[in-house]
Amino acid sequence: MHIVQARQFGPPEVLQIEKTEEPQAGPGQVIIDVKAAGVGFGDTLIRSGKYPFPLPFVPGWEVGGLITKVGPGGDRSLIGRPVVARLTSGGGYAQQVAVDAAAFLHIPPGLSIEQAIGVYLAGQTAASLLKTVPIIGGEVVLITAAAGSVGSLLVQLAKAAGAGTVIGAARGKEKLNAVSRLGADIAIDYGEDGWVEQVREVTGGKGADVVIDSVGGAIGQQALELTASGHGRLAMFGASSGSGITIETLGLARRGVTVIGALGMMLAMTEQQTRANAEFVLAEAAAGRLTAVIGQTYPLERAAEAHTALEARQTIGKVLLIP
Repeated sequence: MHIVQARQFGPPEVLQIEKTEEPQAGPGQVIIDVKAAGVGFGDTLIRSGKYPFPLPFVPGWEVGGLITKVGPGGDRSLIGRPVVARLTSGGGYAQQVAVDAAAFLHIPPGLSIEQAIGVYLAGQTAASLLKTVPIIGGEVVLITAAAGSVGSLLVQLAKAAGAGTVIGAARGKEKLNAVSRLGADIAIDYGEDGWVEQVREVTGGKGADVVIDSVGGAIGQQALELTASGHGRLAMFGASSGSGITIETLGLARRGVTVIGALGMMLAMTEQQTRANAEFVLAEAAAGRLTAVIGQTYPLERAAEAHTALEARQTIGKVLLIP
């Protein structure tokens, strides 16, 4: 079978298609014939060497597909079932993967594999975020990177949670159109000068009650400024810009703003909690109340192009590799 392997850290071109033996299912395992592998921004960080990871490695931490084999003594009725799975050690950029039986979730009837993988981990993250920073009915919610895989689902889940106004911030007309189609009340281009003033204008000068930021850097700093004084909450769960923000504690205290390290809180959730969040978003998608934007798909051998597009901020929604 074919896999995509990185034998060194570096630019996207280190991702090379290779041939290897098909995986075998051990006790308590199943083999999944991969129909779609999710590609996330975190994949690009690991590939570039920004996080320690043993070399060589096959990227990919989420897959969707069909169970084709079960391990010794396994439940053969699982064969043919569509599932999504999380791979804690990578390996998803492949035609087949072996996973523990406890690591997959069944895809609800009527939901495509592509939609399932689109909402699976990104939706789990979005649902977890809204548990760390609950929305009170009628509040104004500002979401940065609102056209991304997580942001696009956050827009929908925030509206469903009772947000009065959802402001989706993204860069470029195409992304803004996508954010509006997903239900954002206001879409603002944070690539333009004056976007902070635009948010202040539409919020009557007070800013947003809840701000959810995954960009960091200059945008994250401005997101902090746009968090409403007295009661506003800023939830931070990433820094795709490559840098964090500077928080001056005395100023924070004077403004009465709460800053939430949402990423750490999500990582502290139990396996049962994260699984419940994943099951929730899969059920919402199957019911038609949550939609993953599948912006770009690439064949396995073009994994490097997928990484290049992600790093260049050229993607919308979820990026998939199709083996």
